[in-house]
Amino acid sequence: MQTPAGANSTGRKRPKPGERRIQILQTLATMLEQPGAERITTAALAAKLDVSEAALYRHFASKAQMFEGLIEFIEQSVFTLVNQINEREADARSQVQKVLTVLLQFGEKNPGMTRVMVGDALVFEHDRLLARMNQFFDRIESQLRQSLRAVAEAAGSATPTVDANAQASTLTAFAVGRLQRYTRSGFKRSPTEYLDASLRMLVAP
Repeated sequence: MQTPAGANSTGRKRPKPGERRIQILQTLATMLEQPGAERITTAALAAKLDVSEAALYRHFASKAQMFEGLIEFIEQSVFTLVNQINEREADARSQVQKVLTVLLQFGEKNPGMTRVMVGDALVFEHDRLLARMNQFFDRIESQLRQSLRAVAEAAGSATPTVDANAQASTLTAFAVGRLQRYTRSGFKRSPTEYLDASLRMLVAP
């Protein structure tokens, strides 16, 4: 970062309102990308940013609030794409496949966020964070259930609701398992590995 005109050589440009908050969240996410990372402390985060811990608390009331900021980003990013799929894709089976694809692609592109999604980064944090992440996957499962009911009805199933519930549960577990394997392999095993072939088997015509 360049020193602004008129500032001394040791001065630093003051971030605009909101910039520091985003910078804190980006740095936290980057620190979570380190395979096998220990629990991240506010002291370590502050050191990474070259600021005091007090400076962090001017933007976030607690570390839990920082993680909530990451979860909000995950929710907004994924469900914006899910809503677009529902609006543009008329075929229910394609909806299911595309929802799972964007979920796993998001995880692949954001390894630090994936540790939050599967709960690895939340083990020693506030319980409400894990509960909120669980709600995220409940929403994914609910979305799949709606599409899968339409698939079952079109196939002439006598029990479309039961079929949809069972398959949505299985597919959600598949997605979570892929994301967990990604984090526990040190981000080496891609969550989208053989994805098209896997989805053809799991969401059969």
